[in-house]
Amino acid sequence: MLKYLTVPVTPFEQNCSLVWCSDTLDAAVIDPGGDLDRIQAAAKKLGITLKAIWLTHAHIDHAGGTGVLARTLSIPIIGPHEGDQFWIDGLAEQSARFGFAHAECFTPDQWLHDGDTVAIGKCTLQVRHCPGHTPGHVVFYSPDIQRAFVGDVLFAGSIGRTDFPQGDHATLINSITQRLWPMGNDTVFIPGHGPESTFGRERQTNPYVGGT
Repeated sequence: MLKYLTVPVTPFEQNCSLVWCSDTLDAAVIDPGGDLDRIQAAAKKLGITLKAIWLTHAHIDHAGGTGVLARTLSIPIIGPHEGDQFWIDGLAEQSARFGFAHAECFTPDQWLHDGDTVAIGKCTLQVRHCPGHTPGHVVFYSPDIQRAFVGDVLFAGSIGRTDFPQGDHATLINSITQRLWPMGNDTVFIPGHGPESTFGRERQTNPYVGGT
């Protein structure tokens, strides 16, 4: 069975997630934006082994620690969609602008596309391409445990910003309604910031997408 733990990292309190197979204890880390010592300490405490990095998108608070962690542990970088190449290329500039530690650029070992899957141990998650916040944003969905790791597409009571380069509000709303809602109202999502919620709750109460 897939299990997960959220580890807030960086001054932006980004929800980095450790996800692992309870049978094999093989694990992936979703969006290691920084505070790598904290992430690795959490993995050690859980007794899990990090085997891959999965990225939802390449903003600094989600991807800033990726290059160093991949190099240190010799693990592959999977995702996001290649639409975020320009964000990866600009990580060093992003880190300087927002006061983060210098972020190493990297080349993902695998780009992800809508309909792909990723696996860790005996667990498989579905990939959905959800542009709007960034053009290459993807989300990871486990139908087995009804959990979705959605990065900055959707939040409890809000949605992702679209005022960054190549962001687009209409595209983001379409991603939410066409890619996320079909996962079901009971699905719990883990956003990039803030508390978990369900798609059903957001469809009822979120002022940006309520009633869609």
